Amino acid sequence: MKKLREAAIGLLLGACAFSGWSQAKYVFYFIGDGMGMGHVNAAEAYNRDVLKNSDPILMLRFPVASQVRTYSFNERVTDSAAAGTALSTGHKTRNGMIGMGPDTVPVTSIAADFMKAGYSVGIASTVAGDDATPASFYAHAPHRSLSSVIADCAIGSGVDFLAAPVFRGMKKADGKPSDWLDRMKKDGYTVINKYTDYALMSSIPGKMLMLAEKPQGEQVGFTIDSVPGTLTAEEITRTALSFLTGPGKADKGFFLMVEGGNIDWGAHANDGATVIKEVLNYQKAIDVAYQFYLQHPDETLIVITADHDTGGMALGCRKNGHPRLDLIDWQKISKDRFSDYCKDLYRQGKSMTWEEMKQFLKENTGLWGAMPLTDEETARLRTSYENAIEKRNIADEKSLYNSFNRFSVDVYDMLNDKYGIGWITGYHTGNFVPLYAIGREAMLFTPNLNNTEIPKLILKTAGIAR
Repeated sequence: MKKLREAAIGLLLGACAFSGWSQAKYVFYFIGDGMGMGHVNAAEAYNRDVLKNSDPILMLRFPVASQVRTYSFNERVTDSAAAGTALSTGHKTRNGMIGMGPDTVPVTSIAADFMKAGYSVGIASTVAGDDATPASFYAHAPHRSLSSVIADCAIGSGVDFLAAPVFRGMKKADGKPSDWLDRMKKDGYTVINKYTDYALMSSIPGKMLMLAEKPQGEQVGFTIDSVPGTLTAEEITRTALSFLTGPGKADKGFFLMVEGGNIDWGAHANDGATVIKEVLNYQKAIDVAYQFYLQHPDETLIVITADHDTGGMALGCRKNGHPRLDLIDWQKISKDRFSDYCKDLYRQGKSMTWEEMKQFLKENTGLWGAMPLTDEETARLRTSYENAIEKRNIADEKSLYNSFNRFSVDVYDMLNDKYGIGWITGYHTGNFVPLYAIGREAMLFTPNLNNTEIPKLILKTAGIAR
């Protein structure tokens, strides 16, 4: 780690001293959706204490580590649409708005700036490709809920590479397939959604739309659920890099934005173990970019940040000031999937005794196994089970992406207590978020920044003027 840091700092200082150094030709922009300081800290603590790694996680080894202010035009606590717009265009806007100023006038994203300058451009996400963050780089809409409007903006956008498990625009309001994919093909996109085809993308001319063969709802699937054959942020980044440096594109340079959307989904659920595994999984995508940087250090810039903090995650909570992150490896199912499992029980009229549920939880979460429960804790969960599953007389708890069965809420609150992970909300906070950078002119990102400054500085490193 020391050698990596010294080498990186040497390169950066050299960049400042030698004005003839080339501009950024290859730009990676990683946006960990909802990834606050606490999420990164928890992932690093697990990396250090459980995985026993002497080096911090990759992004913490980058020479630039800063913080970002995320408030929107009209709220101290931003939503993803306003934050995505700030990170993509350099303009503050109202919560809910995509690629527009607060007056609903469209504003230009840096993706368009890079295309105008002759670069190849890729926009990718581990959640729906017309969700707030990726949409902010190619779309303009007065509200993020206008899925068909946003998806249509991809057509004719000129973006060379689009990747996501799904696009909401692939379906009409009634749930039936739309003609969106056909129109994307007419716009020159080759569409692939099979794992075996991803490696062939570099040899395919024109534009590319990469979808998941096995999407898990509107995302690629949580790492902790270990669903075979699911798409990953690492595979998306590797495929994008192969395509954007393929025949006819290698000399153009590229701009690639990759969103880690699953981090946000897990944080909205207040699912500590799932968030940690997602942050670590995201490092694999960052490592793809870092390995490329090592080959092209004078011409590559990598910037990592977040659109906002979700949940206010922290190590230490009211019931446990001595975190035990080694216990999270006993959890083999996300809160989302467990809640769906519980709902399926009564939706399909299946019966499960309390003892059977205890055994399921013991095998899939470690409760009553690696994590003993007191008689009072057991009684509390049994009462919750009876009310939520057997009697069905307690309403679900809603988050942004799911409606959680009340029993699942109580189970995962218990798990967080055992882990020593605290949460202050199921929604966003106004906390600062981290920023890490390495490469060409990375020192520009050193100060505490407003989120609107980041895209402007990225353009500066590439010598692109608006």
